[in-house]
Amino acid sequence: MRTSKTTPCLGAFHILESVLCLSCVLLSAQTAEATQVHTASEGLYVHQIAHLFFLFSMGILVYWLRQRSLVQETGWRFVQYAAFLFMLWNADAFIAHYLDGRGVVFETINAGHWNGWVDLGEDPEGLAVLYYLAKMDHLLSVPAIVCLYLGLRELLRRAGASRPTEPAP
Repeated sequence: MRTSKTTPCLGAFHILESVLCLSCVLLSAQTAEATQVHTASEGLYVHQIAHLFFLFSMGILVYWLRQRSLVQETGWRFVQYAAFLFMLWNADAFIAHYLDGRGVVFETINAGHWNGWVDLGEDPEGLAVLYYLAKMDHLLSVPAIVCLYLGLRELLRRAGASRPTEPAP
């Protein structure tokens, strides 16, 4: 049997090639916009309907998980938690988009800089606090994704453990 040996020169070349590729990617990076803007009103309407559809779908999932008593297993329980958190996230995002579209909560957002600010409008302070809390939707979506991951990992682990092993030939 023949084994291939790599020369030290080729190994160094691969490292240099990787460093150059990574440098090109990092140096050619463009500004990434973290906010989704809907220019036409139709785009916002469709986006809002999608939030309501997702919320409704997660509600149905929670209902069926509980109806079939699947939540007694750890994996499905985590999936239920994820669905519930996704429901809250969709309601939160719906409210934030609604307040964004009204334009009554704030007058100016200097969003293009590291030191941006919000100038509150004339509306009650409670609406501004609601808007501020609604914009922190990652506090709901990230735990939902983690719960979904934990639930699916547990379901996969249990499925692998219950699979019969084949005898070796």
